[in-house]
Amino acid sequence: MLLEDERRKKAAKIIAVLSHFLGQSDLTGQRVVDLGCSTGFISDELRAAGADVTGVDIDQPGLERARRRFGGEIPFLRADGASLPWADRSIDAVVFNHIYEHVVDPDAVMAEIRRVLRPTGLVYLGLGNRLGIVEPHYKLPFLSWLPYAAADRYVAAFGRAERYHERFRTRAGLRRLCRGLRIWDYTYTVLAEPARFHADDMVPGPLAGAPPAVWSVLSPVIPTFVWIGTPGNSAPQGPVTRVTPKPVDGIPPA
Repeated sequence: MLLEDERRKKAAKIIAVLSHFLGQSDLTGQRVVDLGCSTGFISDELRAAGADVTGVDIDQPGLERARRRFGGEIPFLRADGASLPWADRSIDAVVFNHIYEHVVDPDAVMAEIRRVLRPTGLVYLGLGNRLGIVEPHYKLPFLSWLPYAAADRYVAAFGRAERYHERFRTRAGLRRLCRGLRIWDYTYTVLAEPARFHADDMVPGPLAGAPPAVWSVLSPVIPTFVWIGTPGNSAPQGPVTRVTPKPVDGIPPA
């Protein structure tokens, strides 16, 4: 149940950000791919928000659990993110949330996301920051800062794993990952209004309601960036926020 509660809370944030960008109250009319859907809880929340959603993963046991629980209402496909089974420009939205550090070739996956998105489509990107202080999977400080051989020794010394497999990128590396997309940064928008955007998981209690200047100071080591990418010229359509989403500069062309 704890895993389910956590996933559904993350889904609420994803839906709030997507809906704000679209200027809608929900996701009605959106054909959505939940890429890296695992056991399907986020897919189920996307469906409940009105989306026509398909879950995609390579984790067969996770997909089997998702099908048993939600298969009557949501299709779940086993597919590689670098080879998605949809035609060019056929998908309204892709959710790619905290997945890139786990895949073999995240650049190839992002190229596929660009391929399948309609010109007016968008991708929700929950992106871990290599310079975040505490690594989110193993809860070890500065783990993701280290060279990979040293990181292997670090996780082994604390009995967390034999090797450190995750491959995080810095903000500059993430800009390169998003080449060919126009990126809107919702990170500080979400952090400034955690209740509105269901972002309790990103904002420790004492920092809830902190002035935007606090987040500017902490920006180099913020553990997660929340970005919306679009292949066209779409811009946020939602109501005014405490911190306005801003375009991310320095994204290379496709």
